Amino acid sequence: MPLTLSLSSAGHELDTSPEAFGFIRSSADCVGQPAELAQRLTDDGYLYIPGFFDPALILAARAAITDRLAAEGSLDPAFPSIDAIANREKKFSYRGDLARHNASVERVVYGPELLRFYEALFGEPVRHFDHTWFRAVSRGMGTTPHCDLVYMGRGTHQLLTCWIPYGDIPLEMGGVMMLEDSHKKSERLRNYLEVDVDAYCENRPKEVEKVVTKGGWSHPGFLSKNPASLRAKLGGRWLTAPEFKVGDFVTFGMKLVHGGLDNQTDRLRFSSDTRYQRASQPIDERWIGANPPANTLAGKRGRVC
Repeated sequence: MPLTLSLSSAGHELDTSPEAFGFIRSSADCVGQPAELAQRLTDDGYLYIPGFFDPALILAARAAITDRLAAEGSLDPAFPSIDAIANREKKFSYRGDLARHNASVERVVYGPELLRFYEALFGEPVRHFDHTWFRAVSRGMGTTPHCDLVYMGRGTHQLLTCWIPYGDIPLEMGGVMMLEDSHKKSERLRNYLEVDVDAYCENRPKEVEKVVTKGGWSHPGFLSKNPASLRAKLGGRWLTAPEFKVGDFVTFGMKLVHGGLDNQTDRLRFSSDTRYQRASQPIDERWIGANPPANTLAGKRGRVC
């Protein structure tokens, strides 16, 4: 049966028929079985672990976020700040500053629970990027489909993203969505997957101006602006959870096509993205250190094309 709720992503209505849309598989049943988890990651391209965190840990981080937003006037004062009802005069999407110097968020994403999980999954010591991505997504705003490799491919490609919601997220609020089996289509996406958004051609003046002078990217990073037509082109279904709950997380590799459903509510949707890898493998220098270079001029890399 198709969903009765209309869903969109990046402003495009999605086909929610069973042939085009579905729900992700839970791997909560095998958290203590790293070999099975690794096989599911290979098969599905992702692992969905509902109920992994102590909800109190996540809610403490949420409160730290909403306190900051309330203090800057970004929430509707008619409601408790923890409800995260947005001030309608403001629009948000990416808010990395909310995770910066935020001990409660760092406790979640770099705490012992998650590090033990990845050590078991990789079978050896791990390290994480020091940069934390954080989103506070307001009404009508989602994320265009992309693969993470184009943003962080200078180290090992055996890198995993961890997406964590900081509040219950029903379908009408959106959440992460993944294109089924897209991690198995790397050859079709080869040209895209070879992109480095911070690399530029030194012998192309327009690229130098765009990337070096203006601090932009040589490539916009997204794979498509239209998730509906991309699915029709690549095949598979868009997958998400019926409702993400406090304590859940999803992890996936660098070549899985994913994006975000649009938020149809007045409540801000909070989530973090963090990255983990084997400590023995090379790491992308843009995302490590006390003050990671990220996408600043220090992270740009020129070459002759």
